[in-house]
Parts: sequence; structure tokens; C-alpha cells
Amino acid sequence: MKRLNLLLGWLLGLVLVCWRITCRYRIENDPRPALRAGNTPYIYALLHAHQLAAVFVNDEPDMAAMVSRSADGDLLAPSLHLRRVRAVRGSSRKAGVDKGGQEALDLLGVLVQQRIPALLAVDGPRGPRGHVYRGVITLAQRTGATILPTAVIPSRRIILHRSWDRFQIPLPFAAVRLIFGAPIVPTDNTEALQAQLGSALAELEATHDAAEFANHR
Repeated sequence: MKRLNLLLGWLLGLVLVCWRITCRYRIENDPRPALRAGNTPYIYALLHAHQLAAVFVNDEPDMAAMVSRSADGDLLAPSLHLRRVRAVRGSSRKAGVDKGGQEALDLLGVLVQQRIPALLAVDGPRGPRGHVYRGVITLAQRTGATILPTAVIPSRRIILHRSWDRFQIPLPFAAVRLIFGAPIVPTDNTEALQAQLGSALAELEATHDAAEFANHR
């Protein structure tokens, strides 16, 4: 089954690469040039619903993302590879059992310190939608990386209404907007950072995708 999922994942990845070529992209409020000039590491923090669109719009020469050790992760990993994104496999705890999340965070920390940006879905892998788990905060605190609240909004898309995250799939010939909120510099106050990041992501969605914001409130 794992080999079948990997094969299907590579086929899906090739389809998505061709699909992506038809789309147009726009970046708004981009803080990255200043961070790069200052040699400051950074982490993309976004909703689980926006993961695939973020892979579409990726303009980094090298990036890393946490991907669950599941059948869904097996399907997603080849698509990430084809878009220059390293799939670091692991998930947060479930029923008190570590699903590789700590190991994945440790590896992401090494990569971020090497100035390879990381991408984390703050509410993954199981929600609730918009809830900021501690992983992205812990990673930023360990590495000193600036957190970039990020929203990726396609003009044309499929929304999986029955999924907990209302996962979004950009359609061919969509205009895809990569939109940044104000960068967040990590402090020792984990709870305050979680609240600040959650508010920033909610504001981005409320401002730039009001219908989706209203649908899950």
C-alpha cells in the first residue's frame, strides 16, 4: 500500500506541476528581502487549508515542510519534492503518543539555522481549524527565526467542504496571492505568541478571504 501511495503521489505531483504552470502569482507585503539582507532565518506559518496553494506559489530555491507519517503524507511528499520543498516527516502527539513530531522539529531546527526556510501548518494535522499549536512557536524560539503569518488565496479553487480544514486546491489558470502579515519576533512567552499568531492569521483571512473566514466561525 505504501508503494502504491508513493506511485500515486508521483503521478499527482507531475499533474500538479503542469497545473501550476497555468497559474499566475502575486506577492503582497513581502518582508523577506529585509530578512534575507539581515541574514535572519524565518518560518512560514499558515493554515492547513492553504498548504497546497503555498507549494504552488513557492519561490524559494530550498524550503522544508513538516508532513505527517500517514497515507496522505505519502501522497503529498512527491509533490513537495518537485516544488523544491523537503518533506520532513512527523506529526504532533495523538493519544499521548509522539508521531515523530519531536524528531521532525529537531531536523527543521537544524535546517532553519542553515537559513533554509520552514513551512508549518499551525493547525495541522487534525485541527481545530485556526488553532495554533505550539510546534511553530517552539521552532521559532529554538532558532531565533522570525515567524511570517502567511495566507495563500487562489482566485479559482476547489474547497473540500467536508474536511475539518476546508482544504483548498487551486484550479488551472487561477491567480494565486501570497500575502504576508506583520513578522513576529519570538519571545519566551509561548502562550502570547500563540495568541498573536492566531490573531494575525485570522486577520489575514478575514481581510482577504472574508467568505471562507465566515464559513468556519
